[in-house]
Amino acid sequence: MFDNKTILVTGGTGSFGRQFTETILNRYSPAKIIIYSRDELKQFEMQSTEPFASNKGVLRWFIGDVRDEPRLRMAMEGVDYVVHAAALKQVPAVEYNPFEAVKTNIIGAENIINACMSSNVHRVIALSTDKAAAPINLYGATKLASDKLFIAANNHRGSRDIRFSTVRYGNVMGSRGSVIPFFQKKATSGVIPVTDERMTRFNITLQQGVDFVISCFDRMWGGETFVPKIPSYRILDVAEAVDPNAAVKTVGIRPGEKLHEEMITRTDSLMTVEFDDYFVILPSSEQWNVDDFRRDSGSSKGRSVKDGFNYSSDKNPDFLTVEDIRALIESELR
Repeated sequence: MFDNKTILVTGGTGSFGRQFTETILNRYSPAKIIIYSRDELKQFEMQSTEPFASNKGVLRWFIGDVRDEPRLRMAMEGVDYVVHAAALKQVPAVEYNPFEAVKTNIIGAENIINACMSSNVHRVIALSTDKAAAPINLYGATKLASDKLFIAANNHRGSRDIRFSTVRYGNVMGSRGSVIPFFQKKATSGVIPVTDERMTRFNITLQQGVDFVISCFDRMWGGETFVPKIPSYRILDVAEAVDPNAAVKTVGIRPGEKLHEEMITRTDSLMTVEFDDYFVILPSSEQWNVDDFRRDSGSSKGRSVKDGFNYSSDKNPDFLTVEDIRALIESELR
């Protein structure tokens, strides 16, 4: 799929961007991968490490911000595929700097869409978050607006051979700002702070997230929100897996934080199709025949979910045990 193609990754120096780029280099023979980000230090550090250092002929490095549409248009010349991973995503920082998040996460999304349209890009996937489902914080609200922009872009593509879709998943194990590195740091003091002992979250490894995005490029029709079936964990189990000897201190839920996360709400379920290992939330405006999509878009036939279905971290049939979490920590965060 990516052989002899040019791929651009916004936020390409982040956790996802690095893993995605490494995976593409290992599995395919792309003509070019463009790393688009605004942090020159992270680009320098990425250029200096493997496998990126030995792939200088394939990689291109663009300093730029998704707020800058002319720069995006320049970077996207000759690009076939775009992965949009750039975002302001730290919940407390976004609450304190709301319009900065609007400019990056919403206006930046519109800039991506416009640049892709004008540059004859063929496939675009934007990364979303479980916090965009029934959002209660500004980060989730801006990502929901971003998702709506990417989905609606399919209505305005005209005769262009371009498709826009989004991928929504939960907490990425070990990514910057995630709970496990935070707990590991705090465990050195003998006390692990948890906001609420009842809390649950979805969990996906970085490689699983990358693999899912790659698979969605292959199956996308345009306008879908893809949601993988992934396990949940209980926050107390994570604390025990990190350090069973550390004390647990309850500090209270932070502003904008949910007790449990959702990826598909009851309202979403009215337009949700279930496949063997993932769900698809259909676009609100009909863009193709849904029956054809159920039958032909995946390796198995899709089916509508039951009335009142919602996909939330506390009602997930698949939970990680303490031993599962400990094994993942050892393999993913070694």
